[in-house]
Amino acid sequence: MFKRLRDLISGSTQPQSPAAPAAPQQGAVAATTPQPTEPSPLEDPQGYLERVQGKINRLAEEFATGKINRTQFQELYDHYRREQQTVKRYVEMSPDSEEWKAATTEGKSIVIRQKNVAKVIGYSVYDNDSGMPLKTIGEFQIEAELAIPMLSSYRAATKEIFGAGMQSTQIEGGQWLAYMPGDFTTLMTLFSTDPAADQLESLEELHLLFERANRTLLSNPPVDPDELVFPHKYFLGRHQ
Repeated sequence: MFKRLRDLISGSTQPQSPAAPAAPQQGAVAATTPQPTEPSPLEDPQGYLERVQGKINRLAEEFATGKINRTQFQELYDHYRREQQTVKRYVEMSPDSEEWKAATTEGKSIVIRQKNVAKVIGYSVYDNDSGMPLKTIGEFQIEAELAIPMLSSYRAATKEIFGAGMQSTQIEGGQWLAYMPGDFTTLMTLFSTDPAADQLESLEELHLLFERANRTLLSNPPVDPDELVFPHKYFLGRHQ
């Protein structure tokens, strides 16, 4: 194979000894075997519809495993179903035409995902013993006189109903408030919309890290908030 490649590059047709293969010439371009290309999803309407159905099936798995939130699931599911129905109508009306391609929306699902992902707006960290806020980070637009009773209600509910653990609930304006209890403090996080399960797990890890880093200070009240470290700022405006 190397002899043939060398001959093709050099233009030589003289036989060469197999015992002494020539070194490849500098600057020579190696021949490559063309890879088979996958057919375009727009070549066949039935194939395209099956592809969209596959996206719907994966969507269910993403929600089941906590990769996306409820809003993302609902918006994406509605988007895929509308696309399927529109393509089917085009095919039924003009089975031999390519008008159905006008109903395809490749790439739009990415916009829907990003638009509906939950972003952290702000945090507030409360001391478990006093119930008072230690630090507010970002735009936590809930006044202390409202947040403290909400936190007290959450603690009472977790003891009687939920047991220990994180919880999230929808509040006015479509925003969501998540509660994350710790040994010394409770973290309240304000989200732009309902957070996915993966985001809440990341939030739990963040609060555990906060308490681990500040354990010495938190276990020796009174606590000076200015001496604490807060890793929360990194996630402001991001989806975790």
